[in-house]
Amino acid sequence: QVQLVESGGGLVQPGGSLRLSCVASGTGFSDYVMGWYRQAPGKQRELVANITSGGITNYLDSVKSRFTIFRDNAKNVVYLQMNRVKPEDTAAYCCYARSLLNRGGPYWGQGAQVTVSS
Repeated sequence: QVQLVESGGGLVQPGGSLRLSCVASGTGFSDYVMGWYRQAPGKQRELVANITSGGITNYLDSVKSRFTIFRDNAKNVVYLQMNRVKPEDTAAYCCYARSLLNRGGPYWGQGAQVTVSS
């Protein structure tokens, strides 16, 4: 069974930093793109960032200069480093994995709440 286990959410002050992690298991992920979506109350879900196994990244414009996504392919772990966070970053963050060769997915993590507040 494919599982994505997510951790690292919590409360952080504006301007602070937080790191989310997502550990994948149950299949090979060499052809999967992985990343995070987020959704704030009353707002639409949006793609925050994703990354291929080859290291090609994509970011939401509003986080591009502040967040960094990276992965350890040997351990099937993806990280989202969030720096200089803002109150508008407050949302539920869900990691996902999807095969670029139509082998499976999207698969979803359980979600992590990030709250940016003083």
